[in-house]
Formats: sequence, structure tokens, C-alpha cells
Amino acid sequence: MKPWVTWADLLTALRLPLAAAFPFVHRPAAQLGLVAAAAASDFFDGMLARRLGESRAGAVLDPTADKIFMAAAFVTVARADLLHPLEIAGVLSRDIVATLGYVGAWLLRHPMTLPARAGGKAVTVLQLLTLVACIVASPHVRSIAWATTAVGLYAIWDYGRAAARVNAQR
Repeated sequence: MKPWVTWADLLTALRLPLAAAFPFVHRPAAQLGLVAAAAASDFFDGMLARRLGESRAGAVLDPTADKIFMAAAFVTVARADLLHPLEIAGVLSRDIVATLGYVGAWLLRHPMTLPARAGGKAVTVLQLLTLVACIVASPHVRSIAWATTAVGLYAIWDYGRAAARVNAQR
């Protein structure tokens, strides 16, 4: 039986205070530091989970921590008006749909967790790149945001297909 919490989960949980701190950090260098810490936490918690074993909490905690950090960071950088609110919604579309899907499945008492897929990992990397582009006010921020949105839409489709297969097997 999987344990409730592991060292990987504690590393994952570090993203929650980083998310809480992000709106109060105004210097770009410090914001980049928070993004780097969140990215490192996401990378190394997965490595630890694969090496030492997963927990029951990790399947929910990891994506939740990711979504909370991204939402806090993008709402914060939205104040710079580098991206239109619809572009931010596009960048976060995979997270929004995943959250709605999880809540809907939970309400219908059909909860499921899906393993990370390549499209989802690509979206996470592109979200981090979009966030960095916003922080440094890159002239390419909108192009990166639209690329992130496109990959996010693919990931939504891909996860939807995987969820349908799981439901068909029930």
C-alpha cells in the first residue's frame, strides 16, 4: 500500500508558499527566483517519487500545487498588461479544464487520476517560459503565450482521450 505522504510530497508542497509569496514580490530578479524554485521543485519531486515511490497524496498534491503556483504567478504578472486576459486564460486553459474535470468527476463520484502525459509536461514547460517572458518583458511574450495555448489545447484533447479510455474500462 502506498504511504499517505513522502519526501517528494514535501518538496511539492514548497510550491504553495512560493505561490503565496509571488504576488508580494515586485522585483523581476526575485520573481525569476521564485519561478526557478517552483520549476526545480516540480522537477525534483517527480524524480524523488519515481526513485522512492509515490504516495496517495502526491497524485492530487502535485497537479494542485502546479495549478496554484501558475495561477498566482499569472494573475500577478497580468498587472503588467503584456498579455490580454484572454491570452492568460489560453495559457492556463489546460489547468482550468483539468480543474473543472477533476471537480466534476469528484462531484459525480467518479474520481480518477491520470499519469502525466507528454503534452501536459510540454504545457508546463511552456507556461514557465511564458511566465519568464512576462517577467523580463520579452518582445516575444505573446508568441510564446499563443504557442503555450496551442499545446495546452492539444493536452486537453489528449487527456480527454485518456480519460475516456479509463471510463470505458470501468
